[in-house]
Amino acid sequence: MPKRNYVSSARASAAAETRERIIAAGARLLRKDASIASFSLDVVAKAAGVTRLTVYNQFGSRRGLLEAVFDDIARRGGLFDLAEVMTMADPRAALDRIVTIFCNFWAHDPAIGALNQAIATDPEFGEALLARNERRRELLTGLVARITEKRAAKRAAQDAVDLIFVLTSYPTFAALSRQRSAAGVCRLLQTACHAAVDALTPDQRGSAERKK
Repeated sequence: MPKRNYVSSARASAAAETRERIIAAGARLLRKDASIASFSLDVVAKAAGVTRLTVYNQFGSRRGLLEAVFDDIARRGGLFDLAEVMTMADPRAALDRIVTIFCNFWAHDPAIGALNQAIATDPEFGEALLARNERRRELLTGLVARITEKRAAKRAAQDAVDLIFVLTSYPTFAALSRQRSAAGVCRLLQTACHAAVDALTPDQRGSAERKK
């Protein structure tokens, strides 16, 4: 019986190592080509030194592989830290933290640019990326509601969320970072995001300024 457990554990470990090798190969290809157009199961399998069937058995499809690559990049780039944001007592500090997390993430890996191209060039994976982006919108919606204590008009609050959503997107970061450091972009975006919510809460802003 122990022998079977050992064999099972060894197989699971080997499968996990193979999966990690395939994901790493996929990320390398995206960094090298800076494009998603040539990304395929066959190409990634060759780069990882495995068969196409092995890649298919691990991920099921090209989209499944891309999702796994994105998840790995997100984990390594600190995007999973977002889980802690909503537990922060100060919602304005939480907003600053969101901006910092996304600036660091967008700047973390060249493959992110290639993955974001999929929204326009790869409908299948583009849908998955759009769904991921909507999670950011949901997070921002909750934060804006906390900052305004739900006293802002619904339309105005939605406008602020939409604006902050665009400000924290990859295209905005990419455009601003051409002439700025990641830290410089982060400071600029934090200021702009504060301005968006301050317009909804002038009384709170005035009170905060009087306390300084």
